[in-house]
Amino acid sequence: MAKKVAEEAVELGLEAVQGHREATIRESADLIYNLVVLWTAMGIAPEEIWGELDRREQLYGIAEKLPKNRDPLRAKQARRRPLAAAALPR
Repeated sequence: MAKKVAEEAVELGLEAVQGHREATIRESADLIYNLVVLWTAMGIAPEEIWGELDRREQLYGIAEKLPKNRDPLRAKQARRRPLAAAALPR
């Protein structure tokens, strides 16, 4: 299943780079579906993913993809924090 997720991600990326809006929508749906199947197979509830996203937003704000080495102490502390047990539904 992990290989299928990777395949769908590549297909999505290629369609997006080419500017194919409708194909990007279809490939996004494929990726999300296969990702949820992977989570289910691994016993991961979507709420755990939302909790991790919430945790990152609290740490980094909207700029989630800031370089992790910007503040080494803060990054180290973030890695030690457990995932949120429950998250708001999205």
